[in-house]
Amino acid sequence: MIYMTELQNKELKLDSLLQEMKSVVIAFSGGVDSSFVLKKAIDVLGIDNVKPVVVKSELFRNEEFNQAIDLGREMGIEVIETEMSELNDANIVKNTPESWYYSKRLMYSNLSQIKEDLGLNYVLDGMIMDDLEDFRPGLKAREEFGVRSVLQEAQLYKTEIRELSKQYNLPVWNKPALCSLASRIPYGEELSFTKVNKVNEAEKHILNLGVNNVRVRYHHNIARIEVAQEDLATVITNKDNITLRLKELGFDYVTVDLEGYRTGSMNEVIDTTSTKLV
Repeated sequence: MIYMTELQNKELKLDSLLQEMKSVVIAFSGGVDSSFVLKKAIDVLGIDNVKPVVVKSELFRNEEFNQAIDLGREMGIEVIETEMSELNDANIVKNTPESWYYSKRLMYSNLSQIKEDLGLNYVLDGMIMDDLEDFRPGLKAREEFGVRSVLQEAQLYKTEIRELSKQYNLPVWNKPALCSLASRIPYGEELSFTKVNKVNEAEKHILNLGVNNVRVRYHHNIARIEVAQEDLATVITNKDNITLRLKELGFDYVTVDLEGYRTGSMNEVIDTTSTKLV
């Protein structure tokens, strides 16, 4: 008798969910989660029934947009390109916790229209079980547009997706998590291209020094750098270089957060239980 592991059972559940859908549009960022969804969808449904869509926005790096297109081609599928102007939406520019809802609503509306135009059945995103542990006001938008999070439905966690992605030789299996550049700016501080570009250029500079993953949190004239514990030494060694560049970008003070990199650190100072969507 062959016994299935828990991870194998979860993958079979994912396969079953995809089979029932017949045809899908995938919100594709080129990150590990959406890339795994794309790989499995191609295998289960066939390439003609799968349309990955990468969305260009002022709040995401152009490099990530281009890398997603290239990755799709490596996987043998053409990625549909679209874009949305988040900084033209006053509800997003306000940068409140509810802004994430409006951001997701804009994206899901765009993808749902593409789904209708192509005559496909479902829109899929790359949300995973780990996402349930953080404040996610965008879930309301997901429900409104009937978007499916198949990785969550199959009860898959990030470590499991990385393991399966490695088994399938996906080149992004160990890629750091991606997130909107708006996540670097405190709630209540209005978004602008200048502020977003400031943290973007600061992060790119630090990444180019050999750091694997970094967040530069924007606190007016103070930059708060978050990196993994193993990258702290690299940051300290290059402190003069980093300080010079970040001051050139307009920061007066450059600090390092001793708690290190963690997802959703800007949510640590809000009361998510009292935050309501309107």
